[in-house]
Amino acid sequence: MSTPVVVPSAQLQAQPQSTRAKPTKPQNTHAKPTEPQAQPTRAQPGLGSPAGGIDPGAYPDAIRPLAPVVGAELATPLAAGGELRYANLDYAASAPALVEVADHLNEVLPYYASVHRGAGYASQVSTSVYENARGIVREFLGARPDDEVVFTRNTTDALNLLAGCIPGTGDVLYLDIEHHANLLPWQARPHRSVVAARTLAETLERVRAWLKAGEVSLLAVTGASNITGEILPIAELARLAHEHGARIAVDAAQLAPHRRIDIASADIDYVAFSGHKLYAPFGAGVLVGRADWLDTGKPHLAGGGAVREVRLDSVVWADGPARHEAGSPNVLGAATLAKAAQVISGLDEGAWHRHEQQLRDALVAGLGEVEGVTVHRLFEDSDLGAGPASRGSIGIVNFSIAGHDAGLTAAYLSAEHGVGLRDGRFCAHPALRRLGLPSGSLRASFGVGSRLEDVERLVRGVRDLVEHGVRLDYTVDSGRWVPTHDARPFPAWAPNTPGTAGAAPCTAED
Repeated sequence: MSTPVVVPSAQLQAQPQSTRAKPTKPQNTHAKPTEPQAQPTRAQPGLGSPAGGIDPGAYPDAIRPLAPVVGAELATPLAAGGELRYANLDYAASAPALVEVADHLNEVLPYYASVHRGAGYASQVSTSVYENARGIVREFLGARPDDEVVFTRNTTDALNLLAGCIPGTGDVLYLDIEHHANLLPWQARPHRSVVAARTLAETLERVRAWLKAGEVSLLAVTGASNITGEILPIAELARLAHEHGARIAVDAAQLAPHRRIDIASADIDYVAFSGHKLYAPFGAGVLVGRADWLDTGKPHLAGGGAVREVRLDSVVWADGPARHEAGSPNVLGAATLAKAAQVISGLDEGAWHRHEQQLRDALVAGLGEVEGVTVHRLFEDSDLGAGPASRGSIGIVNFSIAGHDAGLTAAYLSAEHGVGLRDGRFCAHPALRRLGLPSGSLRASFGVGSRLEDVERLVRGVRDLVEHGVRLDYTVDSGRWVPTHDARPFPAWAPNTPGTAGAAPCTAED
């Protein structure tokens, strides 16, 4: 059992400071790459009010949520007593369900039944809902008519599926800034990692050099960083890949909830994303792309529904999406994912981007007025301007506070200010080391249900921490900081089992 400790802010471990390093040539994975550290950017004061707060008049499009989400008025208890509306700034991990999606779920749920082989009415309805969801997702992504739409558990599952379908022995090429979901699946086959440079332009040149060297089957890239939100030029990367005889796969887990994607016009071969980040519950994901690799690749799971004929010692596998969807599928996950895609597609693009950009601008400006805060970015030349034409960044801000441990800061913001955000290494260990943050940092993220008040609450909490320190005592329980005396009750149907809210194994570097 952990021993409670009093943790004043003066004793918190400082976050490591990034240092400038010369970029190195891309390294083959057979030799350990040299990782240049990105230069952090000191958060700069922006459009704050004269009193040092955030002036709502400077961010008119961010004052209210853009679309209603479930739990928008959720009351969160504070550790010392009382409650506040929950300020959810953790959309990049899992976004709350859209109200329209929840309503659609309630419509579908009475008809929920096993799909494909049932003659019953409910089974027929469920089958129609499930198969129709493919067309909705295809339209959402601007996919080609003959692209396959395979439902999976999540983005990680989708990319692992694709990894089993790559023909031949050509390498998979990926950047060292990727989420583990777009890094680990490729390590079971020939692969090369490109060490990202300090600028995006130089990074593209490094990718070009590796592609030009030949023997690359697939370029796997993120559409938007899950760490900093910076958007990569996926159409340009697709062009580079195709010029050198490779295909491209885009991890769009973060990009799809924030930007339009058009597979056909950008000439992208494969896209993967998750419903739980697109305001849909039930943990469904999807892989969309060219059929030839998928129809001849190893079936992702062996089991019923993925076959044409089975004998005791042989099998004839199906082609099409069924080949990779063995077992009873996640019908409600597919239905809610498709409904979320329809809702997001219906948003006014200009209003959508202004809402998100102003939230991000307000947060960066507010943090810039707090001593010791550093906002991190991967590339010095990222276009962070506003508007739909901006390559820019999605609604993510990654930051650290000098002298303050990220895990303790997140626990303090939750317990004392009712703010939920993410801390740690974000399943992107190489990228965090590159940023000079091997022990992790803080990530605030928002979406269509966010409002300016959430950003204001976070900035007030950070300022209060820097100026006054934590007000409660905290201890480490099962790997996570928690208040030593925590009066926050759980709902009656959610037992507060000790140790179950602990950290993931990869939260901090060993």
